[in-house]
Amino acid sequence: MRKSKPSAPSSWALACASAWLSLILLALPGCAGTGALQTQDDQAWHACLADWQGTPALLLGEQHDAGAHQQWEAATVRWLAARGRLAALVLEMAEAGTGTDGLPPDANPAQVYAALRWNEDAWPWEQYRPVVMAAVAAGVPVRGGNLPRSHMRAAMQDAALDAHLPPAALQLQRQAIADGHCGLLPQERLMPMVRIQLARDASMAQAMLNARQPERTVLLVAGWGHVRRDLGVPTWLPADFGSKSAIAQAGQAQAATEKEAIYIYPTPALPPRDHCAELRAIMPLARPAVR
Repeated sequence: MRKSKPSAPSSWALACASAWLSLILLALPGCAGTGALQTQDDQAWHACLADWQGTPALLLGEQHDAGAHQQWEAATVRWLAARGRLAALVLEMAEAGTGTDGLPPDANPAQVYAALRWNEDAWPWEQYRPVVMAAVAAGVPVRGGNLPRSHMRAAMQDAALDAHLPPAALQLQRQAIADGHCGLLPQERLMPMVRIQLARDASMAQAMLNARQPERTVLLVAGWGHVRRDLGVPTWLPADFGSKSAIAQAGQAQAATEKEAIYIYPTPALPPRDHCAELRAIMPLARPAVR
């Protein structure tokens, strides 16, 4: 278990301490175990999941090009589903209104792909197939949460969205959009892009609310910016629909703080990559959307 700051024990570390101790005791010789090989980080994460039983909403934030993050998400789906605790899996990677409801647990990937109207150009199916199919195989519905592309133009023009976040948080979101586009967006396009981000968060929050079940957890898989407690989907969830956000962090990239997430799941650093150079090369063709 790692903390995001090298100071006093973090809130999530304290919250999971009792479950972590129980896990250590279960690992002693003579105690029952799963037999699966787990890293210390996996064990710490499972201890927290055990401690969070009954949490209505759990939001997992990823870096989209980090394969270890999708592995973590698939393992979390399997862990929750095996204990009968998973109400639904909601995805940023599919549009709201799509879902696997009605498909049997033995549905094949092609059927699931079609039911979710998967956009291969935006989200490589093979990267997310293990996450999605783990839920389907467990009989858990998978539902799209993202704002449909047909709604994006209206969202860009919806000034009412500007009032959702406090001014300081709205400025943080605006800066995040600017930084995410490497300063290449014209100033007049920043707020429309912020509104799309806000509308996407609102759409994912509604999908989670629609999927809720008593004593079970709705799991969201999305980019780490969407699960931020201070800016993202949690700000659209009502207070009585308790949520916890966890962010997978590849090395020191996109370092998160406890203000943004209650748990940081560490994964190996990725090879150096100049995303801004790539964006500069395609910016004239870029779609009006933010992941």
